[in-house]
Amino acid sequence: MAELIRQQELDVEVDFYGFALQDVDDTQVPVEYPEGREAGSAFLTAREGRLDIKSAGHTHTATLSAEVWDGEPPAAEDRGNWEEQGEAQFRSPSGELAVWTVTGGPMDTYLSLSETGGSWRVRVYCEGRAEVRRLAWEGMPEGIEHYLVQFWPAPA
Repeated sequence: MAELIRQQELDVEVDFYGFALQDVDDTQVPVEYPEGREAGSAFLTAREGRLDIKSAGHTHTATLSAEVWDGEPPAAEDRGNWEEQGEAQFRSPSGELAVWTVTGGPMDTYLSLSETGGSWRVRVYCEGRAEVRRLAWEGMPEGIEHYLVQFWPAPA
């Protein structure tokens, strides 16, 4: 059975309906966020060294819970009222990801996956989408949309 290695909780500034988790070693990311990001794209899009995540609200502050596991974690269907989910594989050359916004670039917030780079599987869940879609038209809501992101090493 897989074991949880690390957990992080953070706030994510969302703008233009999205954000990314991108390797901190920019020299290893062929196309930096938000380049290549497409309107109407999928909820989760994996690219070399980055994960693009589509939000339901234009501009707001979301919460993100990140988990790093030593193997495939149990599915989290019973841990929230998930309105969207996606799964992908990607490579993180450094083992550390920065949170990127569309207009502001990298935030001062990092996720540590491992001390070395490698290939990872990731599962992303999201709740609060319908409510943030409605509230983002009226202002800049905080903590309505919540993401659970689970990482584990990809099989060799």
